[in-house]
Amino acid sequence: MKKIGIIGAMELEVDTLKKSMDITRKVSRANMEFCEGTLGGAQVVVVRSGIGKVNAALCVQILVDIFEVTHIINTGVAGSLNAKLDIGDILISKIALHHDMDATGFGYPLGEVPQMGIKEFPADEHLIELASAIVARELPELHSIVGRVVSGDQFIADKEVKDRLIRNFQGDCCEMEGASIAHGSYLNHIPFVILRAISDKADDSAHMDYPTFERKAAEHCAKLVTALVAEI
Repeated sequence: MKKIGIIGAMELEVDTLKKSMDITRKVSRANMEFCEGTLGGAQVVVVRSGIGKVNAALCVQILVDIFEVTHIINTGVAGSLNAKLDIGDILISKIALHHDMDATGFGYPLGEVPQMGIKEFPADEHLIELASAIVARELPELHSIVGRVVSGDQFIADKEVKDRLIRNFQGDCCEMEGASIAHGSYLNHIPFVILRAISDKADDSAHMDYPTFERKAAEHCAKLVTALVAEI
């Protein structure tokens, strides 16, 4: 039986989903509340991981070990690194990578975790196709692309840092959890996809844009996730 783990970093990102669920049990682990039940006819576990890569990685492992999920979706908001991605648009992950991993002193490429043998964690092709079709059908007013998620334990709000992420990683959006969720899913052989609504431009305007657009962006992702789990 398929069981889908849905991870959001903040309560806003998962609150709408939990309100739409038929919750059958709640489990607390590592200061996270895992809500198990059904959403859109699918078996799901919805959880707020908390912000940052460590929280996100712990969350994935708990979903795998305790709930035995078969798929993982990460939903939330992100800053745009791509001029074609405006506030309110949707980014569906093709790959995810760590932008704050630097072991170049040992001969590894920038962004590659030593001894992993992989730098870019690929999302599941079937989930990418489903998500892309659902955006076109359910959210036709939104622009979406399939692209590159770059993650680090930093809120990017500086144009120079933004330009460096574009130059070094060709990222389309930046955030603080996706690569660790991708990393954990990869190690556990779990298909995953990251869905991000753009809430800011990851530059000097980010502090102003983020609070204004975060709620609307999160609502878009919730609608996309609800439709997606019904088709997996």
